[in-house]
Amino acid sequence: EGARVIYVPGNHDAEMREFAGSTFGRVEVQRDHVHRTARGERLLVLHGDEFDGIVKCAPWLARLGSHMYDATLELNRHFNRLRSALGYSYWSLASYLKMRVPNAQAYIDAFEQAAVHEAKRRGLDGVICGHIHRPRLRSIDGLLYCNDGDWVENCSAIVEDRNGRLALWEAEASAHGATVAEPVSLPNAA
Repeated sequence: EGARVIYVPGNHDAEMREFAGSTFGRVEVQRDHVHRTARGERLLVLHGDEFDGIVKCAPWLARLGSHMYDATLELNRHFNRLRSALGYSYWSLASYLKMRVPNAQAYIDAFEQAAVHEAKRRGLDGVICGHIHRPRLRSIDGLLYCNDGDWVENCSAIVEDRNGRLALWEAEASAHGATVAEPVSLPNAA
């Protein structure tokens, strides 16, 4: 009640980008947004597919990858039902497969650098994005890089407390009594 909701579409719902600048009820659709934390840090919020060369240069390959990812998630659902019945915890097949791809780490590093570069280019303190589905909170070149992961594969999000401190939140860990991860902020923040 009373919360401002900003919807930033990405490559899986790219058709919603044509509504950027529109408001539906209390939901604003924007291509990106600058969020000011309670500490005063200004963070660029965007999906992140803007930094993915495959999405930009080979859309057919991106669509194929998206369908393969959806199929992997469906297979993962069945696989984890079996794991749960046998007493094992959740395991992400998609994460495992992604990290088996040659040069995956180089791709992730380049993505993170590109996202931070865009925040720096705009004179901001950091960036919050998703797209590569790898939850992460860290400082890169003095700017804050936040990747919220996703709500399907990792069940993760970035949260801000009342003092403006950011933390990576993972639902599975919290469901087992663990607390939210240690808050991370820019090193020069007061």
